[in-house]
Amino acid sequence: MAKKTGMKLIANNKKAYHDYFILETYEAGIALHGTEVKSLRMGKCSIKEAFIRVENEEVFIYGMHISPYEKGNIFNKDPLRVRKLLLHKYEIRKLLGKTKEKGMTLVPLKVYLKDSLVKVEIGLAKGKKLYDKRQDIAKKDQQREAQRDFKVRNFG
Repeated sequence: MAKKTGMKLIANNKKAYHDYFILETYEAGIALHGTEVKSLRMGKCSIKEAFIRVENEEVFIYGMHISPYEKGNIFNKDPLRVRKLLLHKYEIRKLLGKTKEKGMTLVPLKVYLKDSLVKVEIGLAKGKKLYDKRQDIAKKDQQREAQRDFKVRNFG
């Protein structure tokens, strides 16, 4: 059987980009059980409330919901169980040092299939203040207005 190449997005965390400044991104593997992989291939995943912690030089994701596989049986696992993320040791040490700084945290950004492997993109993030969020919203509105004006001018 030939391997599938490319990337298929399973879950995206748009809220993370709204609530945080993403400074760096890392790609991590994830330790899963059989029926969880089948459920992910069907797109049954949510990372909206998920967060990441580094404990004992290991990285874990909490609150990631993978719906139980319908055709599964006793082998189905708890949908909200803690899952281990697979990173290189030097990346884990770097993340551990960065998260010790004030205001820095790790957030999951995407879950996707890459060459038939499940990957999680995690971001080293710094929390936004309310005025930062307002500035972002104002900037988006300004860009949307400019796009609208451009369309009206060229096609109207």
